[in-house]
Amino acid sequence: MGAVQLTLGGISVLLGIVAWGMFIATIARFVRVIKLGQPDATRNGPFMARLMTLIKEFAAHTRMAKFRQVAPWHWLVMWGFLIGSLALFEAYGEVFVPTWGWPILEDWSLWSLLMELLGVGTVVGGVALAIIRQLNHPRRADRLSRFAGSNFKWAYFVEAVVIVEGIGIIGVRAGKAAMHVHETPTWAAFVSNPLSELLPSSAALVSVFAFIKLMSATVWLIVVARTMTMGIAWHRFSAFFNIYFKREADGGVALGAVKPMMSKGKVLDLEEADPDEDTFGVGAIEDFSWKGWLDFSTCTECGRCQSQCPAWNTGKPLSPKLLITQLRDHAYAKAPYLLAGGKRDMAGDEIGLSGDNMYAGIDVLAIAESQKALVGDDGGVIDPDVLWSCTSCGACVEQCPVDIEHVDHIVDMRRYQVMIESSFPTELNGMFKNLENKGNPWGQNAKDRLQWTEDLDFEVPVFDGDLGDAEYLFWVGCAGAFEDRAKKTTRAVAELLHIAGVKYTVLGSEESCTGDPARRAGNEFLFQMLAQQNVEVLNSVFEGRERKARKVVVTCAHCFNTLANEYPELGGQFDVVHHTQLLNRLVREKHLTPVAPVAEDVTYHDPCYLGRHNKVYDAPRELVGASGAQLREMPRHGDRSMCCGAGGARMWMEEKIGKRINVERVDEALGTAPSKIATGCPFCRVMLTDGVTSRQSDGIASEKVEVVDVAQLLLTAVKRKPEPALVASGAPSLDESDAELSAKPDVPSDEKPTGTPLPEGDD
Repeated sequence: MGAVQLTLGGISVLLGIVAWGMFIATIARFVRVIKLGQPDATRNGPFMARLMTLIKEFAAHTRMAKFRQVAPWHWLVMWGFLIGSLALFEAYGEVFVPTWGWPILEDWSLWSLLMELLGVGTVVGGVALAIIRQLNHPRRADRLSRFAGSNFKWAYFVEAVVIVEGIGIIGVRAGKAAMHVHETPTWAAFVSNPLSELLPSSAALVSVFAFIKLMSATVWLIVVARTMTMGIAWHRFSAFFNIYFKREADGGVALGAVKPMMSKGKVLDLEEADPDEDTFGVGAIEDFSWKGWLDFSTCTECGRCQSQCPAWNTGKPLSPKLLITQLRDHAYAKAPYLLAGGKRDMAGDEIGLSGDNMYAGIDVLAIAESQKALVGDDGGVIDPDVLWSCTSCGACVEQCPVDIEHVDHIVDMRRYQVMIESSFPTELNGMFKNLENKGNPWGQNAKDRLQWTEDLDFEVPVFDGDLGDAEYLFWVGCAGAFEDRAKKTTRAVAELLHIAGVKYTVLGSEESCTGDPARRAGNEFLFQMLAQQNVEVLNSVFEGRERKARKVVVTCAHCFNTLANEYPELGGQFDVVHHTQLLNRLVREKHLTPVAPVAEDVTYHDPCYLGRHNKVYDAPRELVGASGAQLREMPRHGDRSMCCGAGGARMWMEEKIGKRINVERVDEALGTAPSKIATGCPFCRVMLTDGVTSRQSDGIASEKVEVVDVAQLLLTAVKRKPEPALVASGAPSLDESDAELSAKPDVPSDEKPTGTPLPEGDD
């Protein structure tokens, strides 16, 4: 052990003690800070299910693989960090004694091969990630870069450390090979052995390489210990916990049902809630659960959520990534104040601290941060335009590789704004009043819920107190009952069920809005009022039937999601299917037989609440194929499908900023040169039809392009040609009457209000 070894080793140990001490102290502070969030006992188990989800997601990179060009390189870097930690600690011995290695392992060729692969993989992975970041640099125009708004200095620092670590591993191994220490076959040292031929046999050189390994890690430890908001570094540790504690223990993402409104770790009972004691949504950063704080801490700023967000891609101020990082920065800036016991009431007055010098010892910046409103257009952490731009489509949640629950956080903040602050877009006033007084967002009378049946030449059975032999309850939905375009879907489904001989019934005036738009807009009280009313009605309808026999078929993706995923928490257990699923099954079972193929090019738009939120992708596409149409997929489809712009109660809000989302989606659809755009949700149909109308008026779209539901395509293919006897008698056939009905043009919503107001001046 010479002077070089003693000097470099001494420096490494002394700085290592400081660095590791700082790092451990910061981890302890992390725990204290995250515990500032509200309790949430729903994340505690089951242990094995959550553990298996964790192992699957990190080992197989199932979430990361949604961006396939990134996944392999990140996988290399991840394993280089995890297992490469053994090489790091080995360096503490090598810097003093260059010939030292882990006992037993050092002489095992497979171990040598693993270290070789880790060293090379780390360098290659780090370089590849840096190149990918450059190729997606924000210098690209039109918000094309998913890294816009990300901290590039932090990213390049982390990537540089990764590359230097890999070089250090290979350097030490090559230096040892040059000294002929622990002879290793070339297949297990395919880089370091050839490299050793270029190096002198020098113990000092091995110590230098070991020192490089240690110093890169030491600098990294010191920097991240001083920067708790560096998610791109800290996710290396927090991601494991964030994945384990994700909302769905079975491995599903936080989509479908919205997280129930909670207070003090329990689901809030609105009938017994006390505004002075309970939290109604999230009005301050400390109102988020500890899992919310863990989400903020884990964001890697990769921008996958941002790249998929329909609001961001159409010029809106919302970026899911920036929303999370803004909440993170605010949380950690305010944390010293909260850790000291500070707390403010809704008026902003201090109620947690007292005394003449109550802020003594608290960072003045933390005190200033505590005075900021969480949501506000005058110095608030989150601008209202950001909060209300969200369509709750779930694209951000679907793509996040570390399972951040963006939509739940947004809805929680909306809840507080609506129920406590009464601060929300003015257009929602009318929708809320219509839901409360009329039971539907259009403000129509309940007695008119059966008007859609008037054009049919068969009788639609209406529930009269006894289900009888009806297999299904057909939940028509507000759009299906009142919106002219959606009525065509309702009639098509009813006729197909009639042709197939499926026995069903409808509720008629007993049906009411499921409450989806109220809940997504943050009006939890109104949602629960509507939902409990519907659950009571449905339970009485299905009284005496077992769970599997409580069958409901719906045409609206939003109704489908609410009935299937949210009503169970209120005591409504039903077997809910979407009409595309039922119709597809009827086609497969030959109860419906297409005989007149639709020889047209059709592109299919995935409704967010059918696709991403409920994973129904195949059934509607199979129906398009069964109808005889040629399916042309849009670039964004399946779990990457772009929203139509109607979700999150945006159907009833004006779109004043940027390009209209529905027009953006229609432009993409038109790029496939279709004659028809098919979908499986009335909200989507309204929005897409408005978009097509807009593009037709601009001269961009052909007048022949039409938006239809997949049920209409199937009906066209299923209905037989008129019988010769009917043609001879001059009597209208079933096909002729339906053709006459379908020929009625859709009325644009700028000519006849349908609940989808167009922004002024937006053509």
